[in-house]
Amino acid sequence: MSIKKNRITPKESLKKLVEFHKLKQSPTLNTVIMVEKTIQSMEDSLVKISDLKRALPKQINHNVLKVILEYLEESRKIVYSSKGIVWVRNNSPQMRAALRRSYSWPEDFPDFVQK
Repeated sequence: MSIKKNRITPKESLKKLVEFHKLKQSPTLNTVIMVEKTIQSMEDSLVKISDLKRALPKQINHNVLKVILEYLEESRKIVYSSKGIVWVRNNSPQMRAALRRSYSWPEDFPDFVQK
């Protein structure tokens, strides 16, 4: 008998963060992507929030930015602390292949993830 964990989709995760912070407006997908691309393109490995705000092509609400950063941290794309933000996601196909080969998957883990 396999036990399936309740998986939260990214959309549900973002909704829960918005509800938790009781924001009047929630971040749009375009805003989340804009923040992701800006963090990835910054040359410094440790980015302060003030530097990120200056580098963004459009101005966004500070509370909305905090929700986006929490969402990116939950999705394991960044590490966010009081010192700053670090992009940690590696999109290299070679790195992904090496990690897949080196990891032994649980028997009840979905096949589509292992490939």
